[in-house]
Amino acid sequence: MIEKNRTEDKIEKSKAEPEKNASGETLGSKAPWWKNSVIYQIYPRSFQDSNKDGIGDIQGIISRLDYLEDLGIDAVWLSPVYRSPQDDNGYDISDYQDIDPVFGTLKDMEELIEKAGERGIRIVMDLVLNHTSDEHPWFCEAKKGRENPFHDYYVWRDGVEGELPNDMRACFGGPAWQWEPETGQYYFHQFSVKQPDLNWDNPQVRREIYNMISWWMDKGVGGFRLDVIDQIAKEPDMGITNNGPRLHEYIRELSRETFQKGDLITVGEAWGATPELARLYSNPDGSEFSMVFQFEHIGLDQEEDGEKWDLAPLPFKKLKSVMKKWQTELHGCGWNSLFWDNHDLPRIVSRWGNDGEYRVESAKMLAALLHGMQGTPYIYQGEELGMTNVRYEIEEYRDIETLNMYRERLEKGFSKKEIMESVYAKSRDNARTPMQWSKEDQAGFTEGTAWIKVNPNYPEINAESQVKDPRSIYSFYKQLIKLRKEYPVFADGRFEMLAEESENIFAYARDDGECRLLVVCNFFEEPVKCGLAGEWEGMELLLGNYPDPQGDLMRPYEARMYLGKARNSSGHI
Repeated sequence: MIEKNRTEDKIEKSKAEPEKNASGETLGSKAPWWKNSVIYQIYPRSFQDSNKDGIGDIQGIISRLDYLEDLGIDAVWLSPVYRSPQDDNGYDISDYQDIDPVFGTLKDMEELIEKAGERGIRIVMDLVLNHTSDEHPWFCEAKKGRENPFHDYYVWRDGVEGELPNDMRACFGGPAWQWEPETGQYYFHQFSVKQPDLNWDNPQVRREIYNMISWWMDKGVGGFRLDVIDQIAKEPDMGITNNGPRLHEYIRELSRETFQKGDLITVGEAWGATPELARLYSNPDGSEFSMVFQFEHIGLDQEEDGEKWDLAPLPFKKLKSVMKKWQTELHGCGWNSLFWDNHDLPRIVSRWGNDGEYRVESAKMLAALLHGMQGTPYIYQGEELGMTNVRYEIEEYRDIETLNMYRERLEKGFSKKEIMESVYAKSRDNARTPMQWSKEDQAGFTEGTAWIKVNPNYPEINAESQVKDPRSIYSFYKQLIKLRKEYPVFADGRFEMLAEESENIFAYARDDGECRLLVVCNFFEEPVKCGLAGEWEGMELLLGNYPDPQGDLMRPYEARMYLGKARNSSGHI
């Protein structure tokens, strides 16, 4: 009788606590598709021009779908293509349910969704829900008067012209308040004066947004990236922009009313995210998002308590510590976004690699280091080619943030040389130069004149020269994508940092109980012995960026991936 009770206890316990894998997911349950996927970000203005006006467009993207299919990506995150005055390159939306003529038509968009789908590629739209353009019909009505039904769609404060409600600053420079003479009030804007912030406290604003998202879902989009979503619950009277008190209430309602009604990937941009907050954002119960973009690693090469323009050397051991923290603290209870680049960031091979003698090796090393981790990798257009930063004259830059910073720092007494060094290192235009397709004029991007100058190194760095070359950066990315789909350890394995005190080596292991993945990288150009030869004994070399590994010696920017059986396991590979 006692033995029977023990057996019954085990049965009851197994019902209450189903067996889980190394990621904390119930065995036998189907993991969301995006956990085994790789996302490719397109900045449409700079990807491919089809009509010779020098600006990339939707038909241009359609013409390059075979390239994306060959690379092996699963979804395309598309920076905004909605109707917009283009004050901030499309992040100032005047109509969420139409396409800006510079990019094409709504019919073009529907064709892109359909033709990408035929290739197994989903289209992820970029949603800007914190603010609109000041030319959006809502704001045009809102400024007509305080009694107008759209007035409360935005954030207003009474005041006297010339006497600001408070001293809050906008991200793009200047005050965060703009006087509107028609209403005799100030409106709040965290970015450009042409980007008034929406008032999420108004339930009608939220309902308008949910209806719009449902409309895009009906058109077959595969998901959404949520721009600066952690700012929607702002409290400007208290100086709060990020992580306002009602933020997660709003996000849960947003998800419940829209995202949870489809099989989508959703990723929130959250500059102020911590692992604790990320566990809310990416809770496996699906109550908020699939994942968030957090930027703790990206802010490491600036002066402490400074702006992004205040340059500092990368603290390598701190980078390792931050990456380890996010890998371990979200395991089984959240999900990571893996990225080095995007449309707001400089090119990673110029930033933390070597865009000169070791451009190819360092680009591959940075790719291997990132893609071996747990999370969904994002590849920014041209990253798979090792595209680099640019060094232009200030007149050749187009980014509003860069130009505002240049003007403000000149006024503060910075030298032009100091300012330009910051521009070369951190300007968003580093990522926005045209995609380098070939060595033809304008890099094969356009038959006209590109809206922003093409990087002069396009004859040497372009897709045409890399697609068929098995040793190219492109082919290395293609292999990484294939490996992620082939071996579950990439998605499921627990993370273990190795060589933590090394000043040169970034190494870690992933273990899912069946397989063990080992990633060893020399982050710098000095050859160094890594002291980890015992770790890969008996393991297979999956991938490396040098053709002939030399034992324990890691050459400049060398990267290796090994695969073997899990420790203390008889699992099969």
